[in-house]
Amino acid sequence: MPAWTDQLVECVPNFSEGRRPEVIERICAAIEDGGEALVLDRSLDPDHNRSVVTFVAPPAAAVAAAVRAVRIARDEIDLRDHEGVHPRMGAADVVPFVPLRGVTMEDCVEVARRAAAAIGDELAVPCFLYGEAAARPERANLADVRRPRFEGLRDLVGSDPAWAPDAGPAALHESAGATAVGARFFLVAFNVDLASDDLDLARRIAREVRESSGGLPTIKAIGLRLEERGRVQVSMNVCDYRVTSLATVFREVSRRAEEAGVRVAGSELIGLLPKEAWDATASGALALPPASADRLIESRLDARQRAMGPPLGLVLGALASDAPTPGGGFAAGLAGSLAAALAAMASRISAGKAKDEETRAELVRAVGSADALGKTLLALAHRDAAAYGRLHEAWGMPRGTDEEKARRDEEIDQASRAAAAVPLEIAEMAARTTTLAALVLEKGRASLAVDVGTTALLAAAAAASARLMVLVNLPSIVDEDERARLRELADRHVELADRAAATVGAKVEVILSGGDGAG
Repeated sequence: MPAWTDQLVECVPNFSEGRRPEVIERICAAIEDGGEALVLDRSLDPDHNRSVVTFVAPPAAAVAAAVRAVRIARDEIDLRDHEGVHPRMGAADVVPFVPLRGVTMEDCVEVARRAAAAIGDELAVPCFLYGEAAARPERANLADVRRPRFEGLRDLVGSDPAWAPDAGPAALHESAGATAVGARFFLVAFNVDLASDDLDLARRIAREVRESSGGLPTIKAIGLRLEERGRVQVSMNVCDYRVTSLATVFREVSRRAEEAGVRVAGSELIGLLPKEAWDATASGALALPPASADRLIESRLDARQRAMGPPLGLVLGALASDAPTPGGGFAAGLAGSLAAALAAMASRISAGKAKDEETRAELVRAVGSADALGKTLLALAHRDAAAYGRLHEAWGMPRGTDEEKARRDEEIDQASRAAAAVPLEIAEMAARTTTLAALVLEKGRASLAVDVGTTALLAAAAAASARLMVLVNLPSIVDEDERARLRELADRHVELADRAAATVGAKVEVILSGGDGAG
């Protein structure tokens, strides 16, 4: 099974809202709603009144997720009432796409243009293409696109041909403004706070270090006043850390501040950055908080994947594809893990409302068992795909000579044993899940009977499906006794699962008909 991360686009939309976290939560929920995008980070700044969200998705899913996010921003953020120190032109101000893994910049240009067209057509928010996706050379620089800001664009869009949007209506959205959509390399948003309230100093340093004023290559910078912190800030975009490093930027800002008799109060990273931009001494050298080491996009992605596995939409897409894996064994393991998750849910709720300590203790133990079964079954689902991959490779081994044929036959035998062993374990874990369901139904709350019944039915189906995957691998196993042993064990697990599921099902029917039920 190919890793779901084989083709990923990073999207880092900036929203003109940093004071209402509930709005950003709704935006993040919308991004993940399609089941194929993962939100890795969100940063809210009340002074900037701005939020930066980082999510990853395959190219097509990234377009849909971005459109969903802009829709929420359009409906929830009104720039007519917006105040903040950061320049902005739209509720969804900037939507950049970055090639992360297995995609090119050209792919991201196509993604950006599709997203802009969808935002313009479906949401009636005009879009300007910038960066690598710019349709006009004068719009390659985001600062040039955003320079008139929301208030200035109201007079320009629709009246000045130079400000005709690249997508969407030829009029600014009355409350959501316009959105800049682009494709670019990794950008690191890096801010340095000065222990001073001298805004002129921050602006002078910003002017001296930014590229457009003859400063550091690939650096954009502005000076801002942070009212809530009581100091000023040099807010920067490091547009290509390979050209100008974070250490160089920090050194130049610090030197100029010290020459003015002002110390650096600290620095911060907004959003995530790639591991390549970070080194072992970065936190100390840049006056960053210790937690900044957690801002690596690769680390966040790996942690999210370990915690949750790939998004369900991607799993189902892989299962529905024309690839031979994942297949039936994976589906059986996934069904079993879903059953175990339902058992865990019913146990947790029931334990929290149990009337006596003995019942509560039993249900708490059931929670632990269900959680462990779910994790095991999900891991087995992925192992099944790997086991089939080994068998597929064995079938393709050369067999031109007697020696090659013997090696091939041996490898097919061993790979078939492994390919049968994994679904056999799935059947066993699924059977245990059905027996656990019987316990939860007996000790748990009657209001959860349907959930427990679903647990038993799903787990029994998982066991029966896994048995089929055992049987299909038996003919390639040479040892007849081993074939008989595997078949007997698979049959035994299914019989146990079926009996437990039948018992649970009968009790659930009684509960639903108004008879005596669980406690």
